[in-house]
Order: sequence, then structure tokens, then C-alpha cells
Amino acid sequence: MSTAHSVPTTQLGDELTVSAIGFGAMALTPVYGEVDDAESRATLNRCLDLGVTFIDTANIYGGGENEKLIAKLLADRRDEVTLATKFGIEGNPADRAAGRPTVRGDAEYVRRSIDESLQRLQTDVVDLYYMHRRDVRVPIEETVGAMAELVTAGKVRHLGLSEVTADELRAAVKVHPIAAVQSEWSIWSRDVERNVVPTAAELGVGFVPYSPLGRGFLTGTLRSAADLASPNDFRKTMPRFAEGSLDANLAVVDAIRSIAESVGATPAQVALAWLRYRAEALGIASAPIPGTRRAARVEENLGSLSVTLTPEQLTTLDEAGAAVSGDRYTDLNWVSAGRE
Repeated sequence: MSTAHSVPTTQLGDELTVSAIGFGAMALTPVYGEVDDAESRATLNRCLDLGVTFIDTANIYGGGENEKLIAKLLADRRDEVTLATKFGIEGNPADRAAGRPTVRGDAEYVRRSIDESLQRLQTDVVDLYYMHRRDVRVPIEETVGAMAELVTAGKVRHLGLSEVTADELRAAVKVHPIAAVQSEWSIWSRDVERNVVPTAAELGVGFVPYSPLGRGFLTGTLRSAADLASPNDFRKTMPRFAEGSLDANLAVVDAIRSIAESVGATPAQVALAWLRYRAEALGIASAPIPGTRRAARVEENLGSLSVTLTPEQLTTLDEAGAAVSGDRYTDLNWVSAGRE
């Protein structure tokens, strides 16, 4: 069994060192169904017991409730946690669909958001503070400049940017060092490999892939269109799960499962191992943040660090991923791919 002493670390940008695998706490919000507070706290504590100390949340998760949940972990174990949170998203998907602004990046909002997050988290400093989404109405220099003031004030230790383009990242690092870019990256979502990842590598910025298990392909029981049974299943709104794309994307699951069987690993472990090899090939320091509600899954994800894949297996997975069909969001302006 993994222990805190056996989990390797990764140095991202700006000399920020994190556990090689982190934990995406959005999984502990009702967005994926009802959650149990006691189980969530047990999962978070198990993360730290195992050495998964890089914990990622955001002010928007659960309307602030996720940060309050993390505060319960920090109350006794703050010195063990590398804490990341985010600002920038307001409103909800319905507002987005109606064309109403749902992001803010103005300096006043940045300053207010950190104070509100620190209050909910019941701590005096955040280790990594992300701009969650880009507010195209505000120069990125203004947003990052306001974030840099928070470092000077001692409220934030390092800065991060989520779903930015290569050009936006170049502009940001001229204002203040950026420790990490967080964007979706998995065998199903590889658009960041074209521009963002190479630019981050060039600039010495680390990468934090979210949804590294493919947003539903390996985290549930999705095997066919019939499995999208719930009328509230968020996947129904995503092009990758639409008729005409789903079968092609489920073929990636089959490729992963086949290799998992041959190497004695789980499909999730193989997907995470592929991402580790891919980041190494592109020359970038990377720490994915898979999320789960169950402590056993944290242990499973950690096991991916021990999975070895052959060049032939990597080629098979690369080819499977290259055949993915459909965009990762209906509105691509919501992510970097729509602005590249």
C-alpha cells in the first residue's frame, strides 16, 4: 500500500512542489448527485494519509460549500496540504447558454474573491490561486496584476491560470511568474497538446490536468448510449456523448481496457499512466487531479504511478485517442480551444 513517504513529488512552475497526483475536490459536490459529508471528509483525510496532498477546489463548487468542506480538513491538517482554489466563474450554465456574462476578471473582483475564499477555507493563505476562466472583457494583464498583488499581500503563494491559450499565457508570465496551467487533458481531450502544453513547457510553467479520466468514460458505468439514462445526466449536453460520436469514443475505453488487462492494472490506472508518459514526451511537469468520492479510488489512482507501458502500448493508446469524435464542450469559447 502506498504511504505518504512513497508518493513522489512534482515541481511545477515558480518552484511550487506538489504531490505527483492531486485530488480534484469538485467530485465532492452535488453536481454528480448527492454527497455524504462524512464520506467526503473520510476521503479527504485518506488522501493526506496516502500522501495525496495537492487538494484542488474553487469558490464556485457547491456555491462555496466545497471550500467550507475543505476547511474542515485544514482545521487539523493545514500544514500537510498544498491548497489550490480558484475565482472567476459566476452564474451557471443556463446563464452561459443565454449569452449572459458568467466570468469576471476585474481587479476588484479578484481582491474580493480571495478574501471570501480565505474566510470559507478558514485559513490565511492559499498555496495556488487560479483564474478559473478568462474574462475576455478584461486585459489579462489586469487580472494577473491583481493576483500578483495578493502574493505581495501574503494571501497567495503562487498563481495559476485555467483554460488559457498559449498567447494568454505568454502575456500573463510577463506580469508575474505562473506556477501552473490547469486545463482538461486526457486521452479523450488532447487539444491542449497543440499549443498550450508546448508553450507552458517552453516558459517553465507546470500543467495540472483536470478530468484526466475523461469526464464519465472511466468514472462511471458508461458502455453505450443506453447508459445515459438519468434525465439529469450532465453528459447529455456534451458533443462527445452525442449520437454519432459516442460509439467512436467508447472504442477508446475498449483499447484502454485491453491494455489494462495485459499489464494487470485498472483502466483508470492505464489512462493516468498514459497521461504521465505523454507529459514526459512533451517535456512538461504535470500533476493530474482526478476526483472521486471514495477513498479506495484515491488508492487506485495512486497505483497508476507504478504502471509501466511499452512503446507499442503507448502507440495503440495514442492512435485510439486520435480517433476521438466531438468537441469537449458545446461552447468552445468556455475553454482555451475556442480562442486559440
